[in-house]
Amino acid sequence: MKLYVDIRKKTGDFNLDVTFECGSGTHAILGASGCGKSMTLKCIAGIETPDEGVIILNNKVLYDSKKKINLPPQKRSTGYMFQDYALFPNMTVRKNIEIAAKGNTVEKSYFSRFHLDGLEELYPYQLSGGQKQRTAMARMLAASPEMIMLDEPFSALDSHLKWKLEKEVKQTLEELNTITLFVSHDRDEVYRLCDTVGAMENGKLKEMKRVKEFFENPGSRVAALLSGCKNIAKARRISKNRVFVPDWNIELETKKEVPDDIGYVGIRAHYLKATDEIKGKNTFIIEDIEISEDPFEWNISFRCAGGTQYLQWKVSKEIWSLERMSLPKAFKISPENILILR
Repeated sequence: MKLYVDIRKKTGDFNLDVTFECGSGTHAILGASGCGKSMTLKCIAGIETPDEGVIILNNKVLYDSKKKINLPPQKRSTGYMFQDYALFPNMTVRKNIEIAAKGNTVEKSYFSRFHLDGLEELYPYQLSGGQKQRTAMARMLAASPEMIMLDEPFSALDSHLKWKLEKEVKQTLEELNTITLFVSHDRDEVYRLCDTVGAMENGKLKEMKRVKEFFENPGSRVAALLSGCKNIAKARRISKNRVFVPDWNIELETKKEVPDDIGYVGIRAHYLKATDEIKGKNTFIIEDIEISEDPFEWNISFRCAGGTQYLQWKVSKEIWSLERMSLPKAFKISPENILILR
């Protein structure tokens, strides 16, 4: 199984420029709202037409601007689940699914697989958000597509239902073992569900990385922001393993070799370590500090001596207690936890 996408399309908000390939498994496009994620899926599905490029699924050319090939959606063998599920409001659950199965009768066991027993004769307005989601998934898979595209399928669900349905969808996708493209702006969702991920900004996507590699080494400022990195600042190279960060007014030692064209460094908020020692490498001496509280974490914002940009430290209340402990005098960061970014 293989999907190859290399397309460009001019739009009013951005110019889509997407190039990637992937095989069986679940692959995410991670990006902010309005950056081109849904447009990419629609181009693959045939709902939108690129200006130029190529889309190939399992050696079948779906689109080729030079060869004038542009297969209609019904001939692409792709399954696309919209954000709002797009169920037919005048059809029951059964009819919604059977129309995707080309009118064939769907066996009872199929409804059981998606926990739709007893809901077969209900209409979409009579379903909960989770039931609509499962119906949309069942309808999409009833058409036996060669690949699946999920467009933020959990965005309209509350956190409890979302967690439950995530597990069900993950199990279903693992059983199918097909190509799945998963669009999201939720990094935690992507980490739990996907095998690879690509970061999109203003319509541009150039590669997919393994999920753990993406979070451990995002590579660019945009990818680091999408992966949840809270502390990012401009940096310049001093030597092979040293950088200077003007906004933090600190020199940092890095484990990774620093390239000449480094643009930024990043530090994840959970990786900072509080200390009362004000000497040593990679030590941020605190000049100003602000504290805010979440249900289970403390958020500490601080500025280094001589620095202009605040950094964030996040710590569990089980590890650090404001009531029992004095405020730290400094923070340290290990060289291996410094992200080198373009």
